[in-house]
Amino acid sequence: MKSARRYGVLLSVLAFVQAAAVMPAEGHGAPGASSHPPTGRAIGIRLLDAPESRRADPRAQAYIVDHLAPGSTIERRVEVTNESSTPMHVDVYAAAATIAKGRFTFAPQRTPNELTGWTSPATADLELAASERAQVRTTIRVPRDASAGERYGVVWAQTGTGTDHSHNLAMLSRVGVRMYIDVGPGGEPPSDFRIERLYTARARDGRGELRARIRNTGRRALDISGALSLSDGPAGLRTGPFPARTGTTLAPGDLAEAVVPLDARLPNGPWSVALTLRSGLVERTRRATVTFPTTTGSAGTVAAPAARQGHVPTLVIAGLSVLVLAGLCLPLATFLRRRR
Repeated sequence: MKSARRYGVLLSVLAFVQAAAVMPAEGHGAPGASSHPPTGRAIGIRLLDAPESRRADPRAQAYIVDHLAPGSTIERRVEVTNESSTPMHVDVYAAAATIAKGRFTFAPQRTPNELTGWTSPATADLELAASERAQVRTTIRVPRDASAGERYGVVWAQTGTGTDHSHNLAMLSRVGVRMYIDVGPGGEPPSDFRIERLYTARARDGRGELRARIRNTGRRALDISGALSLSDGPAGLRTGPFPARTGTTLAPGDLAEAVVPLDARLPNGPWSVALTLRSGLVERTRRATVTFPTTTGSAGTVAAPAARQGHVPTLVIAGLSVLVLAGLCLPLATFLRRRR
């Protein structure tokens, strides 16, 4: 834990079991530093470098995120750790990834794409003793004729047992560092998003949920995280923050849904809610008054915060009206006096 805090990085993990000659059953990455397959051979990976210009960006501490001009070259170090009590052979390689339906999706096995063709780990094979760790320098060289746009991939560390005369299944485990590489001339393209709509739901396990429809309005991919706070509930209750369910990734222009699951014992409301979502350094907040539905499949209510009303705004408006009328009357009086 001390080492993880020192570098400030926790990485996406994928563990999969693959039958011989059968495509692997890939899953979505989840925050974590290691993979623990059924064999007990644990492996971890983390990013050690981040661009100086992105020191404040938490995404750049966990993933390889950069904007590069055609013809550029960068190097990033990853650290691979054998977290088991036995020696381990580890393969290090780059494979393709895509963003679809609000998810960062890993391609099967060693599927290549344009970005993986530019990516070269300095070491493809590691022999790690128990609890040993090794650093691998990864170089990304962008061709001079590369077209503009963002590419996605993963630097993987993989270990496992192969098939033999007594085992017809290959037990494999891999962990990886995502890559978000944007190519183009000039400066960094903007990153932005908006929360278009809030609505409530009741999950099958009985918990209330707040759902948010979000749209990527920028030109870089986003990894959405955040939390929901509730106040002004029944009897003045206040609670939260409740973390948003992680795993939402949006390509430029994409629309997806972020979900915040709540405690099943939470009263239906009404509540004043404040949902804050962020990706890297971009943060947006949406406020509303909501009531959660009583049963699964029924609809709750969501209303925008009402504008404050009272005597002070009325007096201010009246005062402004007097000033405007006075401003109009003075020139008119001067004009009539000159005419006389």
